[in-house]
Amino acid sequence: MKLSTKGRYAVMAMADLAIQSGGRPVSLADIADRQEISLSYLEQLFGKLRRSSLVKSVRGPGGGYMLGRSAEEMRISDIVLAVDEPLSVMRCQPGSPAGCQSNKGRCLTHDLWEELTNQIHLYLASVSLDDVISRRVLGTSGMMGEEFEDRPRNEPAITLDAEQIAGDCLPSPVLAQEAVQG
Repeated sequence: MKLSTKGRYAVMAMADLAIQSGGRPVSLADIADRQEISLSYLEQLFGKLRRSSLVKSVRGPGGGYMLGRSAEEMRISDIVLAVDEPLSVMRCQPGSPAGCQSNKGRCLTHDLWEELTNQIHLYLASVSLDDVISRRVLGTSGMMGEEFEDRPRNEPAITLDAEQIAGDCLPSPVLAQEAVQG
């Protein structure tokens, strides 16, 4: 699954808004400039975010947007889903009894992709906007090579982090997993 620009840009813009706001409205033009996102595209995304009550608009001079609720309460999955970004890696409709094959049957790998979809959603639902802007997104995705090969068989082969899901422009994790364990 590759997250499209809708989901990535919405998360980037919301992180920017959370950092820059300080209790004051932030203009979309300022966010667009800082994040190098088209203003017209941001306007479309923020219309969807507003309809989902994730942001509030303030009209008039000095107007702009503010978070609709605290960054601690806002989940990355809320943002991604608000802009109509699908979180599925499956060809068929998640939760549907009909499969993706011509006879409406499930393919051999259906359960694998359905579980991956569930794990992506669970992960994004476990990360708050505050976690992202405070650089508390932890993961072991950078651990490849020997460390990866030596992992016990019952550990996950892949751990997704916010950068993989939401693009390269999010703050990188600053805490190593070892620091948390130690």
